[in-house]
Amino acid sequence: MQNIRLTLQYSGSRYLGWQRPEKDGFEKTVSYKVISVLRKMTGEDICLHAGARTDPGVHALAQTVSFHTGSERSPEQFRTDLNRYLPQDIAVLDATAVPNRFRADLNARSRTYEYRVCTAPVCDIFSAGYTAHLFPMPDIDEMKKAADMLIGKHDFGCFSGVRKKKGTEKELLDIRFGLVRENGASAIENTDSPADTPTIILTADDFLYQMPLRLVSVLLETGQRQRTPESIPDIFAGREKSGISCETKGLLLSSIQY
Repeated sequence: MQNIRLTLQYSGSRYLGWQRPEKDGFEKTVSYKVISVLRKMTGEDICLHAGARTDPGVHALAQTVSFHTGSERSPEQFRTDLNRYLPQDIAVLDATAVPNRFRADLNARSRTYEYRVCTAPVCDIFSAGYTAHLFPMPDIDEMKKAADMLIGKHDFGCFSGVRKKKGTEKELLDIRFGLVRENGASAIENTDSPADTPTIILTADDFLYQMPLRLVSVLLETGQRQRTPESIPDIFAGREKSGISCETKGLLLSSIQY
């Protein structure tokens, strides 16, 4: 048996997220597409472990997955054959052999998402599929004040679409505000140039269902003066509610740290 680690990139536009129960649209998920191709390649029932479970409509710049297989294919052959048979909106960037005890989900230390916003009056059509549109520019200083109150270890159940009593304490390690340059790379700096796309970068030890989108929504609402930074304690206390008011297409899983 060998343990293969893959780095995937995908557009989540037409998928119901990374994974869902079989009774609830599993065939319309990214993981189903990957598992289906691996099953045809190996003849095995593959158990695929993912570093993050992206929500419906959310994209991935670098998703990490791992699986055990008895196949004698090399990692490079897996990468080549997967890219040959997967849909064009899913790509395998890298494939490597890793120790048998490695699991992409259990060994992840933190995950990073970024949310890209076009603040121009008219959004560029060639990036519109991966960028939310918000005009005019929100107040970044107000958003930073709200971010300071979100960072740390909290019960983030109030920022999740699933109501459960256990496992909702997470640590939000960092929130940064940067730019997306024309080549698509993120740059952490400030600028007033209208040619740049503001981006919100979130890093946590883990994220609950809908948590990245709800965090971004609250930050953008604060930047638009629809709420104040002081509303954050009220959300944690249950006196106010979070929700999804931002466009899903602007959210990308950018990296997983091990």
